[in-house]
Amino acid sequence: MGKRKMDKQQEFVLRTLEERDIRFVRLWFTDVLGFLKSVAVAPAELEQAFDEGIGFDGSAIEGFARVYESDMIAKPDPSTFQILPWRAEAPGTARMFCDILMPDGSPSFADPATSSSAP
Repeated sequence: MGKRKMDKQQEFVLRTLEERDIRFVRLWFTDVLGFLKSVAVAPAELEQAFDEGIGFDGSAIEGFARVYESDMIAKPDPSTFQILPWRAEAPGTARMFCDILMPDGSPSFADPATSSSAP
């Protein structure tokens, strides 16, 4: 299986992380009650996260999944990339919002970002 070509926004994110000495990227999403949740990854993990997402236990997040269907994927959206301003000196931290997906790649019913759209 060949490697997928990265889009320009993904390339920008990876280049900026290196140029600005960013050590952690916080992948943000909200639970069904609207509370912000976060998973921190190192820049070296981000290229794979763009392709495959980051797996996590959805049963640990309020309203996301029952224990027997707990595997979920946080897929970062590179268009939401932002260096967090409260750390002026290097090394810095950045953030991106994520879409929450089921293991088969379909949108999660528990992701407020995708479940709130009208039919």
